[in-house]
Amino acid sequence: MTSLLSATLVLVVAAGVGPAVEVRSPSGDLVLTVGLRDFGDERGCPYYRLAAGGRTVLTDSRLGLDLEPEALASDLVVARVARSRGDAMWRPVCGERAEVRDRYNAVRFELVERRRRSRRLELDFRVYDEGIAFRYTLPEPSNVGAFTIVAERTQFAFAGDHPAWAVYRAQGRYDVGPVPISRIAPGAERPLTVELATDLFAAVAEARCVDYARMKLRRADDCPQTLEVFLDAERGRAGRVVGKTPFTSPWRVVMVADSAGRLLENDDLILNLNDPCALADTAWIRPGKVMREITLTTDGGKACVDFCSRHGLQYILFDAGWYGPEGDGRSDASAVDPKRAGVLDLREVIGYGREKGIGVILYVNRRALEKQIDRIFPLYESWGVKGVKFGFVNVGSQHWTAWLHEAVRKAAAHHLMVDIHDEFRDTGYRRTYPNLMTVEGIAGNEEFPTPSHNAVLPFTRFLTGPADYTYCWGSARLRVTHAHQLALSTIDFSPWQMLFWYDRPGQVRVDQALDYWKALPTCWDETRVLEGRIGRCVSIARRSGADWFVGTINPGGGEVRLPLSFLEPGRKYLATIYGDDEADGSHPGGVEVKRIAVDRGTVLKPRMPVNGGQAVQLVRFGRPDETR
Repeated sequence: MTSLLSATLVLVVAAGVGPAVEVRSPSGDLVLTVGLRDFGDERGCPYYRLAAGGRTVLTDSRLGLDLEPEALASDLVVARVARSRGDAMWRPVCGERAEVRDRYNAVRFELVERRRRSRRLELDFRVYDEGIAFRYTLPEPSNVGAFTIVAERTQFAFAGDHPAWAVYRAQGRYDVGPVPISRIAPGAERPLTVELATDLFAAVAEARCVDYARMKLRRADDCPQTLEVFLDAERGRAGRVVGKTPFTSPWRVVMVADSAGRLLENDDLILNLNDPCALADTAWIRPGKVMREITLTTDGGKACVDFCSRHGLQYILFDAGWYGPEGDGRSDASAVDPKRAGVLDLREVIGYGREKGIGVILYVNRRALEKQIDRIFPLYESWGVKGVKFGFVNVGSQHWTAWLHEAVRKAAAHHLMVDIHDEFRDTGYRRTYPNLMTVEGIAGNEEFPTPSHNAVLPFTRFLTGPADYTYCWGSARLRVTHAHQLALSTIDFSPWQMLFWYDRPGQVRVDQALDYWKALPTCWDETRVLEGRIGRCVSIARRSGADWFVGTINPGGGEVRLPLSFLEPGRKYLATIYGDDEADGSHPGGVEVKRIAVDRGTVLKPRMPVNGGQAVQLVRFGRPDETR
């Protein structure tokens, strides 16, 4: 990390409620106010409010912790206020941008109880141009000692009953559209995106949840447009958090932008709230495209290796069943299932893949992981396995949150990359342990969602980071065109992209359209949102080196204008355009491929069918101002 600026100013406030403190973002557009006030019969309660460009984002919103047996949320006074600021640049190992700027103004509120002066609570706030974040610390010295948090008093008090995109499972479907905040049921997932106006959006999220119960959201009983934090546990039960001081909670985050697209362009805010990379050596962490092997045979594995070598993929994945029934606790993930030993020589496939530059990833269900993790990770490393896909993990409670993150650290110790499947959503830990390549937490092509769902995901689910969407090509169950699929693989970010999910090598026919996936990178130097109408139209441009890839989907169909003004001035580019071929009646969903020369003055105007899409590869050629 390159530190550009770090400074602290301490203001000592006399014991008492004290005046509210205002903190502005570096640009001055966001204004956070923090202080103490009365809420009903309770005095000295911490609160905050937020404005953007002079408009209210959040009104006075309560803060505090419900500790057992007595809450730490009222009758507080300010002991000290410390202001600080930071400005640094850092480079992700695998990201949507080559560099990330971490710039904010901050304040720390140190609070003590009015009566006893022994129990203390610290509130840290950061104000970025991209949003705000805050967290709780139970410091030492304090007589809190060992503690149990049974709930948070954390609120997000919106000024109106705004529309929001809510789901209640990490793999929930967004195609029902937005609902008013007042209609949000308990247990809404994070992030929760809210439209305050046509030019003002917010998203409530969580960052650095490593040893804590997962945050979910519910409507406050006394105010239907106020959301509050609900600590999760297994099967929707209320969670608890136990620990000893000093202890710090995850960050609670409110992203703010003038468009839905800008929210996505600012999603590095979640990474900035996590610790820097803990690994001295990251050269072994390699992004890439993955094909699933489902025959669980040596011949099938080699066929996948050959397919990947021809089509520009970097990994194969042996999916569930290679070591036995995944749901059977007796299955041993340290060896091939004895019933399959005659047809699957895993070590032979790994060696064959090594010769052709194709790595092997192994699926392991959480039952085997929980029992065998300390045995199988060093074993897989010795075999030459490149990564592990965790299946059907437990999520929600503090225990399972801590277990999962420890599992990622253990994988890193044995040079294993990780894909966590099912209900887990990352909160930015991949900055600290970048061997966490991707996670599921999404309704992807295993569920064949609607095109409108796909057009909501970038501005909701993908604000948390990468997702393993599991793209298909030949499946008749697809509800979109093939051009839509190509575009979606660019719109959706994941350092590991699972392609051809329900396809086998022998089933994939020769198709010029697949040249796009062959060329497609999975990590990027720059990302721009060209069009961002939630649920209706999405266009995202991503750069790798000198070349750009643009994915556009338009579920409702019709023309989309795509100015290429992001291209380098004075340069010509060869645009290879993959669009819907509506004239190909013999192959519904077929892709038409055409090539044209373009520059930054070009405006593409694709006209798409319903549920269609377009993918474009832009390759720079020639010297500046050279024409063809």
